[in-house]
Amino acid sequence: MRRAIALAARGLGHTSPNPVVGCVVLDASGTPVGEGWHQRAGGPHAEVHALRAAGDRARGGTALVTLEPCDHTGRTPPCTRALIEAGVARVVYAVPDPTPQAAGGAATLAEAGVTVASGLLGAEAAAGNEAWLTAMRTGRPFVLWKYAATLDGRSAAADGTSRWITSPQARADVHRLRAEADAVVVGSGTARADDPQLAARLPDPRARPTQPLRVVVDTHATAVRPGARVLDDVAPTLVAVGEDADARHLAGLAEVVRLPPGPRGRGLDVSALLAALHARGVRSVLLEGGPTLAGAFIAAEAVDKVVGYLAPTLLGAGPAALADAGITTIGQALRLGVTDVARIGPDLRMTAVPERPARPTTSQES
Repeated sequence: MRRAIALAARGLGHTSPNPVVGCVVLDASGTPVGEGWHQRAGGPHAEVHALRAAGDRARGGTALVTLEPCDHTGRTPPCTRALIEAGVARVVYAVPDPTPQAAGGAATLAEAGVTVASGLLGAEAAAGNEAWLTAMRTGRPFVLWKYAATLDGRSAAADGTSRWITSPQARADVHRLRAEADAVVVGSGTARADDPQLAARLPDPRARPTQPLRVVVDTHATAVRPGARVLDDVAPTLVAVGEDADARHLAGLAEVVRLPPGPRGRGLDVSALLAALHARGVRSVLLEGGPTLAGAFIAAEAVDKVVGYLAPTLLGAGPAALADAGITTIGQALRLGVTDVARIGPDLRMTAVPERPARPTTSQES
C-alpha cells in the first residue's frame, strides 16, 4: 500500500477534477505483478493500468488501492467491473470514496465474491489525496497559502522591493507546489509589482508539468494589461473582476469572471471566487497573493494549509506577510498545528494547518 501511495503522488496536478490514486496488484502467491496510477482525467484509472500490467497473473491475486474502487460509469467504466473481470480474489483499499456517484465499490466487489478490506495506511493515503478529499467534503477547492518572509515577518522591504527574500532552493520548491496545484491565485498588488508569469518550472528538464490555471484577482480590471506575462500562451489565465469593471481590454486574452464585492464592500467575494473555480473543475488552489489577498482568504476561513518560507534575514520595516484578516484580539487568533518543519537551502519551510472545527460534508465529483 505504501508503494501505491507513492504511485498516486505522481498524478498530483494532472488528474483534476478526479483524485490521485495508486494501485499495486499481487499474484496469488503475494508477488507484485502490476502497478499503476491515475495519470490524467478522462484516462484509465489506477486499477486498470495495474491490471493491464499484471495480465492473467492478477487472477486469484490481491489489488491494493489508495481509494475505494469506483462503481460508476463516467468517462471510463467502473473499476469494480475491471477488478471482477480480472478475477482478483481480494481488494484492499486505504480510504473510502466520499462521493455519492462513485461510492459503493466495496459493496459491489463483496457481492461478486471478492474479499474486501479497508483502512490500511488510511491516514497516509488521505494525506496524499488531501486536496481532492477536502474539495469533495466542502464543495470548494482546497486552498494552500504559500508565503515567503524574513525572520521578522516582512514580505518586502520598506521601499516595496521583495526579489528575492528567499533562496533559489526555496523558490524551486514553490515551483513544485505550483506543478501540483490546479490553480495559482494572486491579487492585483502582486500583478502590478512583479508582473509574474505564474508558470510551474521544474529543475528536471525532462519533467513537463501540467500548468496550473493562472488566476488574478483584479477588482477594478486595472492591474492586468495587454502584454502582461500572465497573459502569455504558457498556460490559461482567468481574471476575476468586479461586476461593474471595464474589462474590454482582456477580450481574447484571458477568461474573465465577474464576482460580487467582498464583505464591507472591499475586494471581491472569496467564496464566490472559489465557487467559480470549483465549477470549472479546480480542486486545489495555491494562494500566492500578497498580504491583502491572504488576509481576505483567512477572514473567509478559506485556507486549509499554510506553507511559510522563512529566510534568515531581518528588515525591520516593510509590509507584513499577512494584512487585515478580521482578527482584532488575541482570543480570535487563528491557531495552527505544525505538521512539518524542513530546511530548504538556508531557509526554513514550515507547514501548518488551521485548527478549526470540522466542516459539514457537501460532496460531489466530476
